[in-house]
Amino acid sequence: MQGIEVGIDEVLLSREKRVAIQNEMIKKYNLPVISFTMNIPGPIKTNNEIKNAFDIGKNLILEKLKENNIEILEIQELNENTGNELFVSANSSAEKIKDITVTIEENSELGRLFDIDVIDVDFEKLSRKSFRKCLICEEQAQECGRSRKHSVEDLQKKVEEILSKGAN
Repeated sequence: MQGIEVGIDEVLLSREKRVAIQNEMIKKYNLPVISFTMNIPGPIKTNNEIKNAFDIGKNLILEKLKENNIEILEIQELNENTGNELFVSANSSAEKIKDITVTIEENSELGRLFDIDVIDVDFEKLSRKSFRKCLICEEQAQECGRSRKHSVEDLQKKVEEILSKGAN
């Protein structure tokens, strides 16, 4: 996979920054926040193909919110070497937004790579009702990740395969 490699320190710093932005938006509007990133294993977190897939996901989120008559109060986007990130403050219940975002993740060709979190006004992330499947096998993704069941190379190959299918 082509792109700029990032280290764990950069990834952790970007995670801290993400939480700070989420919290700031929740405090500002007292509404849930959608936090969208890409699930990209390995040291390369973005490149042209990943950014294109991110843009597809971003457009899907914004379209579905509009279709459901959900008012958007603010949008912030970051495009860093540590990955592409979108933050949306949306005027609806966190549960309704979560239902919409899970549908996007489950019904889009690229949805396996989408990580769409919904953070409620109590600063808690809503969990999905069903576990996410691993990119490679049908097991629970968190378990495979924790046990390092698959190599980074195998995961990257699968990501590239999903990106090439989803871009068409």
